[in-house]
Amino acid sequence: MKQFVGVRVVQFNGTDLARFQFDPDLTYAAFFMNADGTLYGRFGSRSDMKDAEREISVEGFGKALAAALELHKGFPANKSSLLAKTGPPTRFKSPEEYPSLKGRYQRTLDPEKPVQSCVHCHQVLEAERKMYRSAGRPIPDEWLRPWPMPDVVGLSFDPKEKAKLRSVAAGSSAARDGFKAGDEILTLEGQPIISIADVQFVMHFAKAPAALKAEVLRAGKKSSLTLTLAADWRRPSNFAWRPSAWDLRRMGTGGLKLDPPSSDLATKAGIAPNSLALEIKHAGEYGEHALAKNAGFRKGDIIVAVDGKSAPMTEAELLALMLAKPVGAKVPATVVRGGQRLDLQIPTQ
Repeated sequence: MKQFVGVRVVQFNGTDLARFQFDPDLTYAAFFMNADGTLYGRFGSRSDMKDAEREISVEGFGKALAAALELHKGFPANKSSLLAKTGPPTRFKSPEEYPSLKGRYQRTLDPEKPVQSCVHCHQVLEAERKMYRSAGRPIPDEWLRPWPMPDVVGLSFDPKEKAKLRSVAAGSSAARDGFKAGDEILTLEGQPIISIADVQFVMHFAKAPAALKAEVLRAGKKSSLTLTLAADWRRPSNFAWRPSAWDLRRMGTGGLKLDPPSSDLATKAGIAPNSLALEIKHAGEYGEHALAKNAGFRKGDIIVAVDGKSAPMTEAELLALMLAKPVGAKVPATVVRGGQRLDLQIPTQ
C-alpha cells in the first residue's frame, strides 16, 4: 500500500461516470490507476446481500495490488492493452445529469444536509433503468442484470487469489470451452486481469452472443481459450440481492419483497412440490412502493400463480417477467392466505 497514493471517494456527486465504471451496488470498490488516468484494474465483487464478502478477501486485495504494481512497472509500453479498461462512453457525464436526479442533487454536497444531498452509487443504476421504463421500453439485460458474476457461465473464482478458478461447473458453457479448476485468467479480450471484478467488467460490456478470447496459466504453461457467451447468457443471474432491486420491485411488483417459504410452511399451505411458491416478506407501505398493498397483497401471503404461470420461479425471474409488462398493467396472481386461495392483481408502474 505504501507504493500507492490512496484516495478515498466518499460521495458520488460529480463523479466522472465514463472514467469510474463499476458495479454500483457494491459496498466497496477500488480502482488502481496511473497518474495520467490510465486504469490498471478494479477490485470489488458481490453476489449476495447478507454475505457481502463472499467474493472478496484481504488476500485477494493484496494480490490485486501486487498485480497493479507489475502493470505499472511495464507502463507506458503496455498502455495500449489497458485502454479498454476505461469502458465505453456513458449516457451522461455525471450522476446529477440524469433526469430523475437532476434538480434533486448537485455536483457537491450541501454541508447543511450531507445525507440528503449525497448521491448513492446504486441511484445511477436506478436512474438508467427509469430512462427505459419512462420511455415505455424494456430494460435491456445489461441494465436489468448488470455486472453478473462469472458463475452464470460456470466459472467460480477463489476470492483469496487474483483471478484463479476454484471450480468449473460440470456441463456449463465454460466447461465445454475447456476451462478447468486451477486455471488463472491472465487476460480476457486482451485486457490484463488482476481480479474477479476485471472479469466482470469485460463480461458486463460484452455483446450477446460473444466469444471472448482468454489467456490462461495452467500448470505453469500459458494457453489460449475462448469463453462463449450465448444470446441469453445473463438470464441465470440473480439480481434480486441488489440494493437497486428495491426500485425494480416498485416498478414490477408494486413494492413486494419475495422469498421462498420454508418447506413446512409450503406443506401447511397445501402447495405442491415443484410449483411456484414465493412468500411476501415485505409489502411496501408508502407512496409508489405501496401499490401492491393497496391492491390487497399482505405480508405472509404466498404467491402460487402469476399471469397463468405456476412453475417454480425465483424472485428475480418473477421480477423479469413483470418488468416485461407495460407500465400500468394489472397482472393476475393467486396467493394463499390462511389456507385460502385469493385471486388478486399485481400492479406495475
